[in-house]
Amino acid sequence: MKIIKEDKKNGFVEVLPEVLDDLWHLSHIITRGDLVSSKTTRRIQDNTGDKLRSDRGVKKTFFLGIKVESVSFHLFTGKLRLTGVITKGPEDLIPLGSHHTLEVKLNTPLKINKYHWPNWAINRINEAIESSKKLSAMIIVLEDDVATIGLMRQYGIEYYGPIIGSISGKRVIDKNRGKLILDFYNNIVNAILKFNDIQTIIVAGPGFVKNDFMKFLKEKHKDIAKKVIIENTGSGGRVGIQEVLKKGTVEKITAENRVAHEMMIVDEFLKEIATNSSKIAYGKKETNKAANAGAIEKLLVLDKLLASRNVEKIMNLVETINGEIAIISSEHDGGKQLESLGGIGAFLRYPIS
Repeated sequence: MKIIKEDKKNGFVEVLPEVLDDLWHLSHIITRGDLVSSKTTRRIQDNTGDKLRSDRGVKKTFFLGIKVESVSFHLFTGKLRLTGVITKGPEDLIPLGSHHTLEVKLNTPLKINKYHWPNWAINRINEAIESSKKLSAMIIVLEDDVATIGLMRQYGIEYYGPIIGSISGKRVIDKNRGKLILDFYNNIVNAILKFNDIQTIIVAGPGFVKNDFMKFLKEKHKDIAKKVIIENTGSGGRVGIQEVLKKGTVEKITAENRVAHEMMIVDEFLKEIATNSSKIAYGKKETNKAANAGAIEKLLVLDKLLASRNVEKIMNLVETINGEIAIISSEHDGGKQLESLGGIGAFLRYPIS
């Protein structure tokens, strides 16, 4: 994500979402009551006299602003939709005050105006910008004795390699063939180890080499094998990498990793409840009490509650004492468990009476 323009005095930030992760971040930044504007497409009734066109209308693209009433983000389709009342746009085409759903597009600027920009929202934008510098995943496509590597940056694919082995064909008798295969696999491992903090490695290819390489990893490099997902492709090389991308495997795994992280936080919270810990609070009343006492170390908030003024006050209090805020999605089991507890809870620095 990039910040195109920022005007704190007038409360607006214009951003450019570049990858699906950015849409996920925006789904937690934009809340009910925000004013957002972007380029959109809407079907307009045609009054030219063409009956067929008049019935269906004509699609036109223009800039439109709405006051947000609901935010909808679907993890695995990666679609972010903002629904609300139209506040600005070409009045000859659309009636102000009517409802419209903006579908936020990648590489299309989005202007967000808030009455007040809380620190957690600014931090979320900075988190998205910072994560764009990191490696999201690695794709390794194997075909015979050639390994082509694609590094998934948030700005796109960075190709690395290829790594070429010296393995003779299966029909050729070569006493050193086994050693040459191991050398080839070790060279791939050395390439993997050059990059830190890789969460996901997709090993793909058209034949059985990928499966043999996976067996090698399970025997010799179990820590790497735990991160590997196997995919089939019809081609090797860069074409194979593009096949993996078209399948949406990377986006799905990234979404699952985010869900796993959020569920881990909620699970830790539930364990504290199970032990009757005095260093937690949940529900609006108890959490608000803890916030006013300055006792919150980490606040858990369900995304559905972000538009609540009372919850916003609690979040602001937590920020003033340098507490951490974790936004939990309502679309997975962890979020549903938090919702059953009132949608808000906190780990405390010390017990409160």
